[in-house]
Amino acid sequence: MGLSVITSIFTAAEEFNSLLALVGLTALAFFTRFYKISEPNEVVFDEVHFGKFASYYLRGSYFFDVHPPLAKMMLAAMGYFIGYDGHFLFDSIGDSYISNSVPYVGLRSLPAFLGAMTVPVVYLTMHNMLVTQTRLILLDSMLVFFMACSILSYVKFYKTRNNVKMVGLFTVATVGVAVLWDLWELLDIRRKLTMQEFMNHFWARAFGLILVPVVVYLFWFYVHFSILTHSGPGDDFMSTEFQETLQGNSMVDGIYIKYGDNITIKHKDTSVYLHSHSHQYPLRYDDGRISSAGQQVTGYSHVDINNIWQITSDNPNNLKIGEQVKDKDIIRLLHVSTSSWLLAHDVASPTMSTNEEITTYSTNEDGSRINETTFQIILESGGEKLRTMASNFKLLHMNTKVAVWTHSQKLPEWGFEQQEVNGNKNLVQKSNLWLSDSIEGKNATEIDAEAARPVKKRSFFLKFLELQVKMISHNAGLTASHPYQSGPIEWPFLIKGISFWTQNDTRKQIYLISNPFGTWLAIGSIAVIVGISGADVLSRRRGFYPLNQDVQKRFYNATGFFVVGWALHYFPFFLMGRALFLHHYMPALVFSYMLLAAVHGFIFVEGVDGPISDPGPATRPRRVQRAVVSAEAYATAAMIALLHITAFLYFAPLSYGTAAVSVEGLAHRKILPKWEFHFAK
Repeated sequence: MGLSVITSIFTAAEEFNSLLALVGLTALAFFTRFYKISEPNEVVFDEVHFGKFASYYLRGSYFFDVHPPLAKMMLAAMGYFIGYDGHFLFDSIGDSYISNSVPYVGLRSLPAFLGAMTVPVVYLTMHNMLVTQTRLILLDSMLVFFMACSILSYVKFYKTRNNVKMVGLFTVATVGVAVLWDLWELLDIRRKLTMQEFMNHFWARAFGLILVPVVVYLFWFYVHFSILTHSGPGDDFMSTEFQETLQGNSMVDGIYIKYGDNITIKHKDTSVYLHSHSHQYPLRYDDGRISSAGQQVTGYSHVDINNIWQITSDNPNNLKIGEQVKDKDIIRLLHVSTSSWLLAHDVASPTMSTNEEITTYSTNEDGSRINETTFQIILESGGEKLRTMASNFKLLHMNTKVAVWTHSQKLPEWGFEQQEVNGNKNLVQKSNLWLSDSIEGKNATEIDAEAARPVKKRSFFLKFLELQVKMISHNAGLTASHPYQSGPIEWPFLIKGISFWTQNDTRKQIYLISNPFGTWLAIGSIAVIVGISGADVLSRRRGFYPLNQDVQKRFYNATGFFVVGWALHYFPFFLMGRALFLHHYMPALVFSYMLLAAVHGFIFVEGVDGPISDPGPATRPRRVQRAVVSAEAYATAAMIALLHITAFLYFAPLSYGTAAVSVEGLAHRKILPKWEFHFAK
């Protein structure tokens, strides 16, 4: 066959058959996602989070989450279009949507639609985990859909590499390695590109893969801040300066504290008040240690008269009455109801022998211990002057250099099971922070006069950077154990699933588990790729070339790209210390299925189709090549599809939760010992 500029190597009949298959698979995807989408009519698994976030968007109430905002805003937008007002907060799994008048089918329809639309993008369907996770009010369908669109965008871009116009530039995720490899190939002198042409390729990729994604990412955070303008449950995660930009936040209404004011002091982390009462520490603790037998200072969670402290100057001859308390001021705190000074000294605390005891010193005594009752106010936020609510501060003991601190451990019965307060030698610990939440004796007129301040403005980039830091740090801190968490090493082998929802009366349940046949076959394809690549390298080392150049190039380019995608969506989880779950494997799972298709084609299809790249204005004539698809290729593909569908239908009752499975049926479906189904007995 002669050389010519080829625009398409496929016949009209072949293109029609391909389109027909795609339409059929897409229709099947829509059916599997929308089938009985109204069931269950209760809150399921992480709908408690993402449904709640959609409600907060519709209310304009600020909330905090470790995920970027776009997918949650899409859910909120769907709620807005179907007339939902955000009145329901999705508090608990099993809460009824019907009795609370929630248009949940409409909210679930968006993830279901995007989950179905993933099929025409990656030509994939009929997978249990993808069905379960993409028909509920969750973020995974958005994640997988946009990931698949990014991969498709890159492939389209790669096919137009003969044209130097800005064609097909979309937001691309996880293609950095492929782009670098592509540029390295283009730099080869045998490609006969001038440096100007190479730089055109470089700037096209930089624009599409760096600038555009950054602008898109920033834009949606800008929309996020523009919507969430009112105080909400996420306030406490943010700094005082951030909170002062929210309408209705108490930080905006903070009142300056003056010497002589009677205030309450609350611990920022545990929300207990600094408290004292006319009861003493026992002289001897249960472990034999000796205390000072001084007056107890504790953390108390309720409003009480014994929470009130008067803030005074450290100099009895200069009380500074009426002056505002400032950062780095040296103060004393007088416990009003027992007329005694807050004191720290070198005596071990009740529960921690390394920390100091905090007690009080009566005003009726001779005053010789005044140095033990002085503390420095160290403001961590809220400006240079102490304010109610707005100022987070440490109380640093001047004499022994410990910070007043409390933790969640309760005191024994002699301490009325209130929280221990002690002197912490670790001064940089974040949990050393306190705030004052009220000034006693201020009347409404005084409060209004001092608090009438407008909401403050803050730079978008400062808010953006603060939120990014909070998101990263909080995500890393999600280390609490969960009964259904699992490790990355378990995901490809489906060692453990996740219980999403149960209903005791009907014995129905939703249990997230991937299609075992497909998932295990897909992960096996990676082993096949490793084996083929190794054999090819060793053979060529000995001068034997089992693969012709075109087949080898297509194999390494196609499978290499998908292997990199799978690896970049899988191996980073091994570095994470947070609690992880099977559904975190979903993006990598999609790549493993594309790998399976590539391996099947390599084994059962003879040769390659080419050229695949779209022609450009300077494209040289190219030779047409056609692959030979054997009968074995069709037969094995049909067998894989049949087994995949069979496994899908077998586990469908657990994926959809629309029908109860008998005890015997659950026992048969429990292929692995850690698949912990409910109602199995």
